[in-house]
Amino acid sequence: MSHGTLLVFEVTILVLAIFLGFEVISKVPALLHTPLMSGTNAIHGIVIVGAMLVMGLSHKDTLTWIIGFVAVILASANVVGGFVVTDRMLEMFKKRERPVKRDSGGQERH
Repeated sequence: MSHGTLLVFEVTILVLAIFLGFEVISKVPALLHTPLMSGTNAIHGIVIVGAMLVMGLSHKDTLTWIIGFVAVILASANVVGGFVVTDRMLEMFKKRERPVKRDSGGQERH
C-alpha cells in the first residue's frame, strides 16, 4: 500500500469515527451524561499515554511528533473538561443547608 492510499484510508476512518461519535453522543439522555463522561475520561487517559509513547520514539519524523503533540493537548483538554463538567453536575445533587430563620429579636426559630 502506498503512503497516499494509507493516508486516505486513515483520514476516512477518522472522519467516519467523528460522525459516529457525534451521532452516539447526541442521543445520550442528560441522566447518563456523568457516567458517559467518566468513560470518556478513561479513554482519553489511554490516548494521552499512547500519544506520549509515540512522541517518545527515537525514530519519528516531524509529522508524527506534531500529531502526537496535538493528541496529548486535545486529550488533556477533554480529561480536564470532563472532570470539570462532572464536578459541576455532581454539585447539583448535593443537599443544600436550609437557611436559619430568625425572629425579630434575633432568636432562631424552628
